[in-house]
Amino acid sequence: MDAQLKRGALELCLLSDVAKQEQYGYDIIKRLRQSFPDVEESSFYAILRRLHREGSLEQFSGETSGGPPRKYYRVTSRGWKKLDEQAEDWKTLVAIVARHLEGL
Repeated sequence: MDAQLKRGALELCLLSDVAKQEQYGYDIIKRLRQSFPDVEESSFYAILRRLHREGSLEQFSGETSGGPPRKYYRVTSRGWKKLDEQAEDWKTLVAIVARHLEGL
């Protein structure tokens, strides 16, 4: 899959996944790895950090498991707006591509 296309799909899936419930970073990665098995762990964390920096995700400390505090993420109001926009863009793109692939 094209790297740019994959990156956009991964970001949309990540944001959508966190929108369903607040999550620990590693749990997000484990779940998304099922759909994106060839993506490096560092790439997932880079997207999480970028979404946090831009204000789409809020990061907070949660329960510990005998180690350092875990970083949890939740979608902010800016993130919900971004998710809505990206979801609409994705639906439009899928419809356009489907029209062009008809008859192949």
